[in-house]
Amino acid sequence: MDGIKQSAPRKPGETTVLTVPVFSTLCNAAFQLRREVFIGEQNVPPDEEFDADDLTAHHLVAIRDGEVCGTLRVIHAQDYVKIGRVAVGQRWRGHGVASALMKRAMEDHAHVRENRFHLAAQKDKLPLYERFGFKAYGDEFLDVEIPHLNMKNF
Repeated sequence: MDGIKQSAPRKPGETTVLTVPVFSTLCNAAFQLRREVFIGEQNVPPDEEFDADDLTAHHLVAIRDGEVCGTLRVIHAQDYVKIGRVAVGQRWRGHGVASALMKRAMEDHAHVRENRFHLAAQKDKLPLYERFGFKAYGDEFLDVEIPHLNMKNF
């Protein structure tokens, strides 16, 4: 598939993670999932959910049983790799989708910025990121009224 980087083939019922070009059919499906999760469920204003970083970010999508069930984006910042916009569809939560996305993102981008990753995590999601070696630092802050903490693995 042109421009799409795929993980190893999976058995039915397992998650496949792909890196997809911005505005491809799969990326547009990921953007729709972000709308459902962040705008629909968490009341994030649309003009704050989508930004110019989406044009240059590396977009990953998770597919399970033929459905885009999760997504995240990766940005190569000056001093670290930033992971963000991690979203998993409601019916797929608790099935390892976010973990599969994180694993793939960190494997694919480990060579960038000397394996230094950063993210801003919703407070209730800290355990997920801690499993990948992230540690919270600094004060809690609100991002669109949702408590967050900065996290890094370095």
